[in-house]
Amino acid sequence: MLGGHSLLPMMKLRLASPEVLIDINELKELRGVSISPTTVRIGAATTHAEIEHSRELAAAVPLLPMVAHVIADPSVRNRGTIGGSLAHSDPSADWPSAMLALGASIEILGARGTRRVSADDFFLGFFQTAVEPDEILVAVEIPACPRHRCAYRKFRHPASGYAVVACAVVLEMEPDGQSVRSGRIGITGYADHAFRAASVEPLLKGLKRKSSAGIDAAANEVFKGAHALEDRFADEDYRLQIGTTMVRRALADALN
Repeated sequence: MLGGHSLLPMMKLRLASPEVLIDINELKELRGVSISPTTVRIGAATTHAEIEHSRELAAAVPLLPMVAHVIADPSVRNRGTIGGSLAHSDPSADWPSAMLALGASIEILGARGTRRVSADDFFLGFFQTAVEPDEILVAVEIPACPRHRCAYRKFRHPASGYAVVACAVVLEMEPDGQSVRSGRIGITGYADHAFRAASVEPLLKGLKRKSSAGIDAAANEVFKGAHALEDRFADEDYRLQIGTTMVRRALADALN
């Protein structure tokens, strides 16, 4: 257990009943941020607030503090951790979409040693990840992207603060900075787990600032084939409308 902000609510709802809990929050090996010219490594026990207020991260991977800033409230950000959020894989959590858009890899440790899983292969389903029962998530590694343009748009549930739908966008620009060379889109809140809109990403190539037609074309394709969650707050049609709007706005933010 790290911050406990995912596990304890599950226990209260009787969705989890562990016989033993081990607090690993104080393990120094799981904490901190390491930045090289090409890679950013974040320990699993690093809190949302530490990411939110890191100037070094803001320079190396601007999307990270941007996402951390809109997670829940300050009390949760001061205690909750990036590793706990990713391992929990709540379908409406913020970090999964960012990891997908950033092309992150997840470092996992178990009795058989260390392995790395790409974010694309990590989120498997409703509260399901690639972490096995005898393993723990120890860190995330992210390619540094200081000259990329990024954005995060989230429609918050008014009570929980979780994403009804949210979209993370990372765009690699051409050297002249006027058009997109390549891009990645991560979505959370819409389906039973976060997903990358890989089939839409070819439409991002060549997008220019204020290219509203291109933005609309990409946004209208993102959710095709995805099965929407439904609840008392948002049915399928409402979620689709919100999701398309969040994608459109995130793309416009990143481009402009």
